[in-house]
Amino acid sequence: MKVVAINGSPKKEGNTYHAINIVGEELKKQGIELEVINVGITSVRGCLACGKCAENQNEKCIIDDAANEWIQKMKEAEGILLASPVYYSSIAGNLKGFLDRAFFVSSANGNLFRHKVGAAIVAVRRAGGIPTFHQLNNYLMYSEMLVPTSNYWNVIYGRMPGEVHQDEEGVQIMKVLGKNMAWLMKLVKNGKSEIEPPEKEVKKVTNFIR
Repeated sequence: MKVVAINGSPKKEGNTYHAINIVGEELKKQGIELEVINVGITSVRGCLACGKCAENQNEKCIIDDAANEWIQKMKEAEGILLASPVYYSSIAGNLKGFLDRAFFVSSANGNLFRHKVGAAIVAVRRAGGIPTFHQLNNYLMYSEMLVPTSNYWNVIYGRMPGEVHQDEEGVQIMKVLGKNMAWLMKLVKNGKSEIEPPEKEVKKVTNFIR
């Protein structure tokens, strides 16, 4: 089994990276592979709202960049970890642009991430961690993903790269999340042969202005 971690930080080995690795160590102990995709260090533009991914039905965004390769990696993995630093109590810009496109492509092509195990983690200096955590969770919830929990909200604190290791509670939160994520992934894998998943429903869209 494999987890793809989406690192939204523009610092390749900043605190977001360290938080991913804390979760990843617990996954690896359970025999689960971890691949980190560093979205934050690339230039990724946002969704154009053109609808071509729905029209073409090829599991691709019409913008021809690395995002399409990353979307396929997410599709193939059993688990997805979304990780972001905090910018003005929000998701880092490059990550937001990519997630909008990735999850739009997923939704428009039959919900590619449905019933995968997905979690969100946030690295923050001081404040804004909870709003950012909630924003990341919106992507998981919309996609009918299965979300493991920890023993607190998945936010870890530090300013300079590596300082998050001094946040003892934050480190424990990441470790517990890693353990629970691995356990849930195994439950899903072993349960597929025993229990039929609920039937996928065609999404209804209601507009409030006619």
